[in-house]
Amino acid sequence: MPFAGFTDGKMRLTRLPAQFFSDLLPEIDDLGELKVTLYALWFLERMEGKARFLTDEDFTGEARLLKDLGEDGLKDALERAVQRGTFLRVMVKDAEEEEALYFLNSPRGRAAVQAIQRGEWNPLEGERAGISLEVERPNIFRLYEQNIGPLTPLIGEVLQEAEQTYPQTWIEEAFRIAVEKNVRRWKYIEAILKSWQEEGRDETNRRDSAKDRRRYVEGEFADFIEH
Repeated sequence: MPFAGFTDGKMRLTRLPAQFFSDLLPEIDDLGELKVTLYALWFLERMEGKARFLTDEDFTGEARLLKDLGEDGLKDALERAVQRGTFLRVMVKDAEEEEALYFLNSPRGRAAVQAIQRGEWNPLEGERAGISLEVERPNIFRLYEQNIGPLTPLIGEVLQEAEQTYPQTWIEEAFRIAVEKNVRRWKYIEAILKSWQEEGRDETNRRDSAKDRRRYVEGEFADFIEH
């Protein structure tokens, strides 16, 4: 499926060190290594705190990465990144077993590894927030382009206002309903959102109610459907 392109509006960016482009990228000759490296840089950017690292599970637990590279390919790509010096691997023992941690080969990463090796710090003592590519949910502009059509400046302003008004889960669900009913029109989606805002939204019964499903086609939303 072709990439739909980057959208306008709110889009979280990932910073990359300038040396990645000048020194590291020209040396990487394996696609798997490149994907693992970019994924790790993306992951570290989204972590909080001064000491940022990945575990083996952070790599193998990412379904998209594992499906793309396979277990052996992922292991090989990660080993290449370590051998190249992009990441520093250090073994750390917790209460049950020894685990490999991966730090970016930066001044902060090198200092963290040295502290671990001297026994001054155990980063496994404490909880870490989960991070996944699935967290990157589509914003309203991307949903519009993927399900309705190209953006215009006028519709862009309308969508931005809607994104600030309605919860993201509502917006995604309203788009889903429109696609299921094959009513790919913003006014139809907007009518659903306004109805939920004014009348409330039954989270438990909305998906299973045949009466509710008919409402979108035969009831108050019928005016937004071209028969």
